[in-house]
Amino acid sequence: MRRGPILIASDIVRALLFATIPLAAWLGMLSIAQLVVVSLLAGAARVFFDVGYQSYVPSVIGKEHVLAGNSAMEFLRASGQVAGPGLGGLLVSVLGAANLLLVQAVTFAVSAVSLLAIKTREVPVPVRDDRPTLRADIAEGLRFVARNRILRSIALASALSNFSFAIASAVTIIFLVRALGLPAWGVGLAIAVGSVSVMVGSAWTPQLTRWIGSARIVWVALAVTAPFTIVGALAQPGWGVLLIVVSMAIGEFGQIVYSITNVSLRQRLCPDHILGRVNATMRVLIMGLFPLGALVGGVVGDILDARLTIVLAGVVALPAPLILYVALRRHRDVDDIPSWDQD
Repeated sequence: MRRGPILIASDIVRALLFATIPLAAWLGMLSIAQLVVVSLLAGAARVFFDVGYQSYVPSVIGKEHVLAGNSAMEFLRASGQVAGPGLGGLLVSVLGAANLLLVQAVTFAVSAVSLLAIKTREVPVPVRDDRPTLRADIAEGLRFVARNRILRSIALASALSNFSFAIASAVTIIFLVRALGLPAWGVGLAIAVGSVSVMVGSAWTPQLTRWIGSARIVWVALAVTAPFTIVGALAQPGWGVLLIVVSMAIGEFGQIVYSITNVSLRQRLCPDHILGRVNATMRVLIMGLFPLGALVGGVVGDILDARLTIVLAGVVALPAPLILYVALRRHRDVDDIPSWDQD
């Protein structure tokens, strides 16, 4: 299917879903069950949007410009993460929580209108073939990823990174509050520094890619920054808190550079007719360990403590850049990779 209409439909669905919450609140009918259903359906719509936009971008701006385009979009997304929580807290106090979701519904409607304004036609136009079932489509995406050395390595490295992040996320706030004694504003400041680091990383990614290489940067970004998770676990109350703040900032910087460059590599080299299936497959493989990581982090945090759990998260992340290095060590730039030949 065309990706543009999928993105627009996803935004419209989310706008309507979130609009039901203030409406139900006004009528005195709002319930936890409705919040759960809206969250579930909005999450499903987001999956369609995220897979769709990664497959749509190359046809809008051209494959040769995907790195710059992804960097710009991630910079804007990160700026929203910096401004959003503070603005959301202010609006909750003024409008109330349920009414605030009407604002969110409007933002999705604005997004849909913005997408409608894109005049570039998708090339090539998607053509239905003779595959009889959705299962066949899914199987083709899985086979393509499984048979390609670079995609397999990216999937495994990304899954490990997300597993590590989920383990650490389960205990990070507890570590900041209980072990380091940070007040609420201090926790917020530490998280905000990480979001600013994402903005800086997004802006610098094109320049770093020119210096290091568009293929080499994929593993270098993690190799340089992943060990800092363990450094953060050494933080102590007082000025020692800066260790965890710096660790979080460097980790966010490395992850956003890695995210932009590995997605851009996939968009540059993957055949357009299968890009949607490959992106969907990669998302399942990459995100699959996230719930397990959160569970492991919570259990280990209870059995041991938050500090040791963060150390564990850092150790889990260490193999990721090595896996990528083995797959990409012969290539400086994406253009050096001859094709997506299957194993």
